[in-house]
Amino acid sequence: MRHGGDLAEARAIHGGERHGWLDLSTGINPNAWPVPAQLERRFWTDLPSSADLADLLAAARLAYAAPSHLGLTAAPGTQAILPLLPRLAPDGPVAIVSPTYSSHADAWRRAGRDVREIPSAYDAPPDAKVLVLVNPNNPDGRLLAPSALLHLAREMQARGGLVVVDEAFADVVPGLSVLPHLTDEPILVLRSFGKFFGLAGVRLGFLCGEADLCETASQMLESWAVSGPALAVGQAALSDLAWQDAMRRQLADEMADLTLALSMAGLTVFGGTALYALAGLRKAEAMHSALARRHIWTRRFDNSPTWLRFGLPGSPAALARLTAALADAVNEI
Repeated sequence: MRHGGDLAEARAIHGGERHGWLDLSTGINPNAWPVPAQLERRFWTDLPSSADLADLLAAARLAYAAPSHLGLTAAPGTQAILPLLPRLAPDGPVAIVSPTYSSHADAWRRAGRDVREIPSAYDAPPDAKVLVLVNPNNPDGRLLAPSALLHLAREMQARGGLVVVDEAFADVVPGLSVLPHLTDEPILVLRSFGKFFGLAGVRLGFLCGEADLCETASQMLESWAVSGPALAVGQAALSDLAWQDAMRRQLADEMADLTLALSMAGLTVFGGTALYALAGLRKAEAMHSALARRHIWTRRFDNSPTWLRFGLPGSPAALARLTAALADAVNEI
């Protein structure tokens, strides 16, 4: 599954200035947490301090309800953690619940692992030593309850294995995260900062789980992995629990409006989260191209030619623009 958020392909084909495009190809919150106009100068001029890192980790532990016995590692985005996972996990085949974010399989294959893509978390082959899943899943929004994850982890534990859970979009599904329920289960959890807070450019993510494994990951990342500005912005945003609660309600309302607009245009919304809607239609590629000609960029899928994914427009005006473009596109195709 290709990445979204890069309009270079769209502009190369259809022209236009970047500011004139409505980019719906990502699952990034278009309502970003309000970054202060100015940060303390030291965050730009000094090396990142251990005290600021400790403050960031404390804020993340609170926001994610991570128990104190778990380790917690900060990184410049969860993408930077993926190549570390094969070095933390036991040897053996890796089962990945698919279709999902393709960088997971890419990271394990680059490490020389035998990767098996499976349709559900309950289909891991008997010899698999690592189970990888995204919860909620990208792009279809499939969910696994914490109790189910704990059961799967105990099964993997019996064979000396490990479960990796990517909770990149869990912020918008209260109660879904397995973190508050972890005791000694062999689960490593990835949390992404940029998607929910709408600050993907900050490049910040976390690994949480067994303390020794997280400490090893921190050593692999070495000193000053997270920049000073990311430490400051991350700590402040993760500490802003009132904004987080209000934003969850706002995103639910905005997704209801988007789902209605897509449905009225004849698209079938059959998956997603509060940050993106996965829709199906027979002429998905034609719809993608028709919207692109109107400078609206969506996410298409090479392996599922009837799927299109739509991120939130982010404003009533942008939603109205999409609604009008959908009507025109339907007539055109």
